[in-house]
Amino acid sequence: MQEPEVVNQTAPFSRFEWLIAWRYLRARRADGGVSVMTWISLIGIMLAVAALIITLAVRAGFRAEFVDTILGANAHVTIYNSAALNEGGQPSRVIEDYTERAEAIRQVSGVIRVAPLVKGQVMTNHGQQNAFAQVFGIARDDLAAIPRIANPETAEGDLADFDRGIAVGREVARTLGVGLGDTIKLISPNGAKTAFGTSPRVNAYEVTYIFTAGRYDIDNTRIYMPFTEAQSYFNREGVADELEVMVAEPESVRDLTIPLLEAGGDRTMIWTWQDASGGFLRALEIEDNVMFVLMSVLVLVASLNIISGLVMLVKNKGRDIGILRTMGLTEGAVMRVFFICGALVGVIGTIFGVIAGCLFAIYFDQILAIVNGASGGDVWDASVRGIYKLPAKLELSDVLVSVALSLFLSFVVTIFPARRAARMNPVEALRYE
Repeated sequence: MQEPEVVNQTAPFSRFEWLIAWRYLRARRADGGVSVMTWISLIGIMLAVAALIITLAVRAGFRAEFVDTILGANAHVTIYNSAALNEGGQPSRVIEDYTERAEAIRQVSGVIRVAPLVKGQVMTNHGQQNAFAQVFGIARDDLAAIPRIANPETAEGDLADFDRGIAVGREVARTLGVGLGDTIKLISPNGAKTAFGTSPRVNAYEVTYIFTAGRYDIDNTRIYMPFTEAQSYFNREGVADELEVMVAEPESVRDLTIPLLEAGGDRTMIWTWQDASGGFLRALEIEDNVMFVLMSVLVLVASLNIISGLVMLVKNKGRDIGILRTMGLTEGAVMRVFFICGALVGVIGTIFGVIAGCLFAIYFDQILAIVNGASGGDVWDASVRGIYKLPAKLELSDVLVSVALSLFLSFVVTIFPARRAARMNPVEALRYE
């Protein structure tokens, strides 16, 4: 009785499969290899992964810097009154009991600071130079608690001298051509009330502090004035226009909406930083998603080079495949050999791409400075983009997403030419040899 044929089965991804795959990858074209295509595939994946990591890092850095400049120089929540008729029959939003209301709001869990404000718009003048500005009347201690003002990127002067003058943004000072100790005029159309009507109010103030908050629109328009002086200048004696509230968790500020409304009492209305910048943040999020999709397509295109290389490799190694099959190598083993070839290209390209992308993101400021200097300083215009620098924030989650995407696409596209090699008929492969 004839014994059944015994086929030797080896464990998947055995050592000899790796050895064959590695030899095929290293083979020169004269020996039936496709080393040039291998290098093209590897470099393509490396550049695509690096580009994806850099894009995600710049995206995260831009959002972080933009949000930080918002939270560092503006109220997290602005509390104001709904309009009501005053004694003169005119609609008014001023807060008369601002001291008591501020104290009540301080008791809300999560609130770290509450400051009454007086706000107004003025025309500034120094010599022949004029500029529009928005004045914030605020107490010195409250001003010293604003991170981007008390600890700005650059500053001139000392906040201790704030009570005897005003603090101005860097771009306001540059437009007017003033420095510390200079005097500027503030002109308000809502000035003193006389028998002949309201005449513009013109007061001169010494510049005692010049700050750079990190946002061009803030530095270009904002002036801080002592609270009591602002009350007098804008005819707000005994009242405030609004309350500036800072919270411990700005990203979760909406959770405090109801407690703040209850603490504020009747007529209280709130406006959060997310309400003020929500449109821009949503547009930024949409742009981020589109950029991620586009860069993912770039990774896919780079991964498709693996197919070209493997198809050529399978064609060149047809005789070897036929010999291996006649020696007892199974279809699965042949498929794994060529899968390893493609996967190694994807893995090595991904590793080098991660290294290149991370290094680029880490030294992004220096690289951008070099490019900016070489182009004459026109690469990043703060007056157009709002912030003075474009940082790159490297996050582990972004790197892991890039690695996972690259490896997934590389492995998937490798399957098709590997299956073609496995299904090759050994008789047909050796017919003309």
